[in-house]
Amino acid sequence: MDAKEIVKRYKSGERDFREANLTRANLHGANLSGVNLTGAKLTEANLSGVDLTWAKLGGADLAGADLTRAKLSGASLSGVDLTGTNLTGAILRGANLSGVNLTGARLIGVDVTGADLSEANLSGATVDKGLGRAKSLRGATMPDRTTYE
Repeated sequence: MDAKEIVKRYKSGERDFREANLTRANLHGANLSGVNLTGAKLTEANLSGVDLTWAKLGGADLAGADLTRAKLSGASLSGVDLTGTNLTGAILRGANLSGVNLTGARLIGVDVTGADLSEANLSGATVDKGLGRAKSLRGATMPDRTTYE
């Protein structure tokens, strides 16, 4: 299944794409709100500007993906691998990011208002002051490798 097929099937009403292999797929600007991509492989995918509002992405692999300006409000990202992703300008309002791996990720200008980042691994991530708007950072490993209390 490739990016064009996903978008076509989504437009026809399908929402369940669990465990799809979309490695290096170009989904730039696509509307995939409410989609189920649980366990999907989106390694190095271009997801810039994509609308993944209320999407289910638990256990997905998004390592190295471009999520610049992506809309992920209310999305479920628990346990997702976001190693080395670019989340510059992404909207993650109210998203569940508990236990995510954000090692080496870029989180500049990210809106995490009300997001759950408990137990997240932010080791080596590039962050700005906006991270403080998260609902929870309990137990998170911060960029300097200290644990947030």
